[in-house]
Amino acid sequence: MSFIEKIKQRARASKKRIILPETSDVRVLKAAQQIISEEIADVILIGNKDEIMSVDESIDLSKAEFVDPLEFSEMDEYITTLVDLRKHKGMTMESAKEILTTQPLYLGVMMVKQGDADGMVAGAAYSTADVLRPSLQILKTALGTKMVSSFFVMVVPNCDMGEEGTFVFSDCGLVQNPSSSELAAIAQSSAESFEQLVEAEPLVAMLSHSSKGSASHADVDKVIAATNIAKQEAPDLKIDGELQLDAAIVPELGASKSPGSSVAGHANVLVFPDLDAGNIGYKLVQRLANAQAYGPVTQGIAAPVNDLSRGCSVEDIVGVVAITAVQSQFK
Repeated sequence: MSFIEKIKQRARASKKRIILPETSDVRVLKAAQQIISEEIADVILIGNKDEIMSVDESIDLSKAEFVDPLEFSEMDEYITTLVDLRKHKGMTMESAKEILTTQPLYLGVMMVKQGDADGMVAGAAYSTADVLRPSLQILKTALGTKMVSSFFVMVVPNCDMGEEGTFVFSDCGLVQNPSSSELAAIAQSSAESFEQLVEAEPLVAMLSHSSKGSASHADVDKVIAATNIAKQEAPDLKIDGELQLDAAIVPELGASKSPGSSVAGHANVLVFPDLDAGNIGYKLVQRLANAQAYGPVTQGIAAPVNDLSRGCSVEDIVGVVAITAVQSQFK
């Protein structure tokens, strides 16, 4: 069974309520139909029901839940809550009402905050910044997490590396140039995400252009420091660095470049030193190895809100919703 089929199966076992706020996008509505048909999650669509149904009348949304901001029975309570959360930034009752009745991303995040939904998936029509802004303002970071970051689950066909070809790549979509302490936090969050989604032991490689002192540079020093911080903060975590990519995933080279390491040559969680490397890396694997790339999935938010690429397909949306549903099982 493929990674995503296992995720769908786990989502079905404990169905969650997932919000899809971009209801003028036909891809989102087609994905909603498939999610409902496959019983992956209960879908909540934000907007006027008649307007949503008119986008494509061939799509069956009869089992979806519709939340019209102009008729939502909990709106007064939501407005009061948003003012309480943001009054230090000058939020008023009038501005909160305007936001919640006209900006579906904010209403969706508030539904998650209030426990009326378990997660949200957006980004087909909105930018990453648009998706994450209300999440960080309203949900904030998870307890015990220092920062929000992102990852991709990469599933490489016909590959015996990683966890039978499955890896977590991080951070490939959010944190531009993490410091050593931030890189250590990304490593710990990514290990937890791997364990939750792949259900295998994470083996974390801190990637660099150097392996164990083969090069000398401030960029290398950052990765070495990050590795040491992560080891101190999570002594049970299997992590090694700094490692070149081949030393991280090829057993013979791992044994040669980092003798005695339980990670080198066997890594399944790859932590990139910055966003340039991460973004380039995942796209190379996706395009050249024909890998499935699920993400960017966020980690570190108090409840799961995940971003989509604006070029996403219907299947991409379905997959990210399934992942979001499984993430919400751990909250």
